[in-house]
Amino acid sequence: MWQEERYQRIRALLATLQRVTTDRIVTELNVSRETVRRDLVALEALGELKRIHGGAIPVEDEAPIAERAHINVKFKRDLARAAVSLLSHGQTIFIDAGTTTEILAQELAKLGGLTVITNSFNVALHLRGSAPGSLHNEVIILGGSLGDRSPATVGATTVAEIGRYRADLALLSPVGVDAHHGASNYDHRESEVARAMAEHAERVVILADYSKLGVQSRISYCPAERIDVLVTNQRASEEAAFEALKASVKEIILA
Repeated sequence: MWQEERYQRIRALLATLQRVTTDRIVTELNVSRETVRRDLVALEALGELKRIHGGAIPVEDEAPIAERAHINVKFKRDLARAAVSLLSHGQTIFIDAGTTTEILAQELAKLGGLTVITNSFNVALHLRGSAPGSLHNEVIILGGSLGDRSPATVGATTVAEIGRYRADLALLSPVGVDAHHGASNYDHRESEVARAMAEHAERVVILADYSKLGVQSRISYCPAERIDVLVTNQRASEEAAFEALKASVKEIILA
């Protein structure tokens, strides 16, 4: 079955059922779970659906962030721990909104001595709950309009506030990353925030698990050559897009 035919069948299932499981797609299309996973990642990057634990829903029917947070949790935790190793006491960092960066915030809460500037309420709340005995992290919440997809600020006010700061690192988690388009997202307001953070940071660190490699979403916000460190999983080295990314970004850390 050709790729576009699979996409059409998945779209039809979603239109009919509103919520479709991975197992149902495997059965209906008679393809492997890995093929279904790749197709769902690609369709999510195009803004046509939203992956949830065990399947997908229409993008306009956003699942609660607590449900979305169940996807690839172990891999995201590995990325977060690897990213923490790049940080030093006294640094100022940007963190954007997303389930990966929420897990990063949980790991940062065990440390201290950082100034964290974020548009994500969940990131801020995780950092507020620092581990007993850890040093304090200063947390700055960016103003702006409340986003539609997650509890985070977006819009012109958020972008303008980012411009007031200079950070040592921007730690960002995209929908996809590839050698040609760099880091990308399908939500234009979230992309504007991530782009501003990248532009006002000395170094850009992209956290993307293996499923996001080679994925091209609608809006590119950081070209591959501007990515200082790509933090991904060991499994990423098996992905077709890995070698091109390795040649394009400055450094890759396999967690």
